[in-house]
Amino acid sequence: MSYEERIHWKSCSQFFWRILFYYFFLLIAIRVMGKREVGELTLLDFIVSIMIAEFAVKGIEERNIVIGAFPIVVLACTQIILAYVSLKSNRMRDLLDGVPSLIIENGKVNEAEMRKQRYNFDDLMLQLRQHDITDFSRVAYAILEPSGDLSVIEIETTAGDVVFPFPFIIDGEVQKKHLNHIGKSRDWLVKELMKRGYTDLKKNCRLFRKSKWSLDHR
Repeated sequence: MSYEERIHWKSCSQFFWRILFYYFFLLIAIRVMGKREVGELTLLDFIVSIMIAEFAVKGIEERNIVIGAFPIVVLACTQIILAYVSLKSNRMRDLLDGVPSLIIENGKVNEAEMRKQRYNFDDLMLQLRQHDITDFSRVAYAILEPSGDLSVIEIETTAGDVVFPFPFIIDGEVQKKHLNHIGKSRDWLVKELMKRGYTDLKKNCRLFRKSKWSLDHR
């Protein structure tokens, strides 16, 4: 084997081992950042995934593994920190992950919200058909999730119950915008909870109101 051939095989061998290294390195980094299905990726998750892929390609071409892996480590640490902050702060979570949008309420389409989300009727009808629905009047609520999925609550499935799909309390914080949507105030919520023996809102993790109150404690 000539000198040039030995150099060629040595370069191929190094390239092969770098590919294996980054494969397992990325696998560990993604696991550390948290589990998330591909269909449930938020905008931030999507951006991070693209950046990690780009850094991995450049890292494979970089001879110094430390220099190649460093940007991925920084990105993974940033994602972990932001995930922790968003876990503790509803505002940060809304900012990073986005908030659900109410597209249909009691059979009526919210066209203003559709324009705001740049979401057209073709997309709406397509996603409704995936739920075997072709008539808006059958829909109690249709919610466009931050992931782009459409969650649908049918009128007949509620059997006449009073259903509101958004929580009134999240991690001990009263969601005023959800209360305003049904024409209620924080005082009303406090009184309703006190009737049921709950006096400390901070101890409530999640609160929904359907045909009955659904409350999760911390």
